[in-house]
Amino acid sequence: MTALLILLALVVLVALALVLMYNGLVKLRNQIEGAWAQVDVQLKRRHDLIPNLVETVKGYAGHEKETLDAVIRARSAAGAASGPAEQAQAEGVVTSALRQVFALSEAYPDLKANQGFLQLQEELSGTESRISYARQFYNDTVQRYNTKIQTFPTVVIANAMRFEEREYFEADDASRGPVDVRF
Repeated sequence: MTALLILLALVVLVALALVLMYNGLVKLRNQIEGAWAQVDVQLKRRHDLIPNLVETVKGYAGHEKETLDAVIRARSAAGAASGPAEQAQAEGVVTSALRQVFALSEAYPDLKANQGFLQLQEELSGTESRISYARQFYNDTVQRYNTKIQTFPTVVIANAMRFEEREYFEADDASRGPVDVRF
């Protein structure tokens, strides 16, 4: 009888451990989804600022149509991107296009002094900081999750329940730095 109780206690402990491991994986997976949603919110905020920036620049440098069109095309492509890798690549193009627009301000002193332009510059700078924080939080969460599904004994549950590794949101080489918005 004692052996049966010990066996039953062991079975309950193993079952409890399995449930806790599974729930931990689900919790991390949901944190990744929430973290990605925050990255997406900040990227959309940046995308929402771009039309205002383009309109402001058009008033001063309307003949720079090619540069302004490049920003709009990059914004559209980034809006259509899916998944962290594709999104990071598309955002790199947006960053490069924005750098070109901000470079225009050097050639147009009136634009450089425009209050609306300065306000957009400040908003974009703050948004870039929020994107950086959200990306870091997302990547930290992905790292914890990926580590957990690769380590014993959780790897057994992860494989059985088809938990898969997640991609990091990594900037490409062209956009590793922040957008230079100093004037």
